Formats: sequence, C-alpha cells, structure tokens
Amino acid sequence: MEETIEDPPTSAVLLDHCHFSQVIFNSVEKFYVPGGDITCYYTLTQHFIPRRKDWIGIFRVGWKTTREYYTFMWVTLPVDLNSKPAKQQEVQFKAYYLPKDDEYYQFCYVDQDGVVRGASIPFQFRPENEEDILVVTTQEELETLKSINKKLEQTMKEQKDCWETELLQLKEQNQKMSSENEKMGVRVDQLQAQLSTQEKEMEKLVQGVQDKTEQLEHLKKENGQLFLSLTEQREHQKELEWTVEEMKQKETTAAKKQQELTDQNFDLSKRLSENKIMYNVLQKEKERMEEENDLLKMENSTLLSYMGLNYDSLPYQAPTSNQGAARQNPGLVYGNPYSGIQESSAPSLLSIKKCPTCKSDFPDDLFDHTLEQHMQTLSLNCPICDKAFPAKEKQIFEDHVFCHTL
Repeated sequence: MEETIEDPPTSAVLLDHCHFSQVIFNSVEKFYVPGGDITCYYTLTQHFIPRRKDWIGIFRVGWKTTREYYTFMWVTLPVDLNSKPAKQQEVQFKAYYLPKDDEYYQFCYVDQDGVVRGASIPFQFRPENEEDILVVTTQEELETLKSINKKLEQTMKEQKDCWETELLQLKEQNQKMSSENEKMGVRVDQLQAQLSTQEKEMEKLVQGVQDKTEQLEHLKKENGQLFLSLTEQREHQKELEWTVEEMKQKETTAAKKQQELTDQNFDLSKRLSENKIMYNVLQKEKERMEEENDLLKMENSTLLSYMGLNYDSLPYQAPTSNQGAARQNPGLVYGNPYSGIQESSAPSLLSIKKCPTCKSDFPDDLFDHTLEQHMQTLSLNCPICDKAFPAKEKQIFEDHVFCHTL
C-alpha cells in the first residue's frame, strides 16, 4: 500500500447509507494493463460542491470503511465552481503505486469528511492477452470466482439501490429547489420593488443632505458673524468692567469721604449739643443772676424805706454785677450804714462748691440743678445704649458708637 507524507481524511464508520451518485466516474475500463499509468475520469453533479481535501482512492472490492484504500490521489478543484454544466475532471495514478495482483478494484471519491460521494464499476489489473483465456484448473478457483462474482453482483445491487435512493432524493431536492426558486422569484420581485422604493428614498435623502449641507454652510457663515459680534461684545464687556471697576473705586472714595463727612457731622453735632447745653446753662445762670439782682434791689429798697429814703432819688445807682460788690457809694458822706448788714450776709454769697470733674466754682444754691447740667456737659452719653463716658475719653466713646454700626 502506498506510503504518503500526509494521509487523506478517512472514516472508520461502516457505510449504512451511501451518496455514491454525487460523483459519476466515466470511461472506466474492465481491466488495466499492469506497468502503466492510468487516468481516472469523473464528473461532479450539480448539487455537489468539491473541497480542498477531497481525494480519489483505489479500493479492493468488498471494502467496508474508507480506511481500506490501496492508494489515493488528491483531486484538483475546478476553476469555476459556479458553472452550471458539469465538466469532466480527471486525476492520474502512477504505475508504481498501482496494485500488482489480479483482484477486482474500483475508484471511490471521498470528501474531506471521509464520506464516499461516488464509486465506479469494478476493474482488474491484468495483461490484455488474457481477456479471452479462461483457465479453470481446480474446483477451488472456480468457487473463488463464483464468490467474487457474487460479491460483485451484491456490490452492483447495493450501488444500484443507492443510485435509486439518490435519484429519489435528487428529485425531491429538485422539487424543493423549484418551489424555492418560485419563492425566490417572488422575493426577488419584492426586493426589486423595495429597491426602487429605497432608491427613491435615497434620492430624497441625497437631496435632503444637499439641503442640510447648504444650511450648514449658511450656519457656518452666521456662526462666523456671531463670533465676530461676540468678540466685539467681549471687548465692550471688558470696557464696561473697567468702567465698573473705576466706578467702584470712585464709590469707595466717595464712601470714605461720606464717612469722613459723617464723622465730621457727628463731631459738629456733638459740639452743637455741648454748645446748646452750655448755652442753656448760661441762660439759666443769667436768669438766676437777674432774679438775685431783683431780690437784692427789693431788699435794698426795703432797707431804704426803713431809713426814709427813696431808691430812685439817690444820686447813684446800685452797682452792677460787673463792677463788684466791694465798691462803696460815693454819694454817702459817712458811708453806707447798712454795709455791715450786707457784709454780714456775704458769707451766704461766698458759700460755693466745686465741680468734681473740672474743679469749677458754683454757688451752693445752684448745685442741685446747674451743677448737674454742667456735669452732663462734661460727659458723653451713647445715643443707642445710654452708656456715659468722660469727656476726656472721646476716642473710646467714638469707638463704642462705631461698634453699634457693625
């Protein structure tokens, strides 16, 4: 048996059914002369598609599995696999690898899955001059020939049954293919109608794409204009920001000036309040002095009436408060007889008290109301919480009032 580098794909499964009619062997001789190359001719049917690992082997008649081949050759794939008319193919076996006995053999086409797709009629390898010679030497050889003949008849019957089965299958497949072709024809018509509809839709889409492209170009131009406008607006916004910054600085400066003016107004208001208080104190002091002066005039008139003198007929007037109480009347020759009485009353006028803050002198009878008002002028009262601060602690007083504004 032939030794090869790569063994063909075979199968050890016994053949329960066959597909021998898918490959048909042509021009197979009854015998081939030993010592020469032989050419095997075969034709592929329409429904069979060959593959790269398909092969043709020479099997001895009576084989059971595809592993029992004697020799094999790889098949050559057709150039055009889609061509409808079946073309005859061929493969050549070299004489060196052929059998040397006179047993019966046959060609078998095996695909790359190890399945037999076609088988030829049996043939022998023997000389040509032995065609008409029949030599029966023994009964045993006759029995052998009968056995071989029976095997060949059985093989031919099996092949015939397989061919009939294959023919029925092919007819069924042909009917199925015909119905499928009709369905495919209807489907093709439907697809052509869909194709025409899609072509129309495609034309609409192309037109829509062109319109969208024009709109896109228009939008790009508008976008460019908007970008320029945006750039101008940004520059204008920067100018506005600079203006706002300058306004803020001016506002800050104005706020500082306003605060300074507020502080000055507060100081002036405080001074005005102090001046008003001082004015009220002085006014009350003036009124008190006028009342005392009236009292003194009344006392003087009373004393003069006791002496039988008229106050208006005196050649002099009573001295004012600015001239001093120590001056005597030059109209009296012997002096004022009641000067001792006035001097006796001087201690009551000289009874004074001092302000504990500024050490100023105040009469005793004015201490209760005048001195209290005077002390109020020397203290600073918070207008919010009525807390009092000494006049010397002006800065602390201002800080205290500022804290109420925070």
